[in-house]
Formats: sequence, structure tokens, C-alpha cells
Amino acid sequence: MKYVYLLESINSPAENYVGLADDLRKRLAAHNAGQSPHTKKFKPWRLVTYVAFSDDKKAVDFERYLKSSSGRAFAKKRLR
Repeated sequence: MKYVYLLESINSPAENYVGLADDLRKRLAAHNAGQSPHTKKFKPWRLVTYVAFSDDKKAVDFERYLKSSSGRAFAKKRLR
């Protein structure tokens, strides 16, 4: 399974991050440990939502969509 996930910074709730992972718990722990250069300055993070995919291509496509402007609007309105 592939997981597309949405994180929100606990200290800066306006900061969000969309990612893709095989092991969601391990990836969230890595974000909170500061192991990702894109998210370390806004840690700690909380998981807002995730979607599991059995098809890798669909997971990659959905992550790419959520990172687009229309995908960010969708996530703000529907995934919170």
C-alpha cells in the first residue's frame, strides 16, 4: 500500500505538508524527528488525513494533484 498524507504543523497551523509513503507511522516519526529538510523547521506535525492506495501510479497522481493549486483548495475544503 502507498499512503498519501496531509500534515499540519502543531506550532504553525497555517503550515501544511502533503507527502507519499509506504510506512506512514515511520514517515510521520521521521518528519517529527526533523529528518526531512522540507518539514524540520515547522515540527512537530500532526496527521490530518491520509488515503491508502493499492495502485502506486494512482497514489503518485493524487499526491501531485494535492500539491497543485486546485488540490490545495480541495484539501482545505474537503480533507480537514
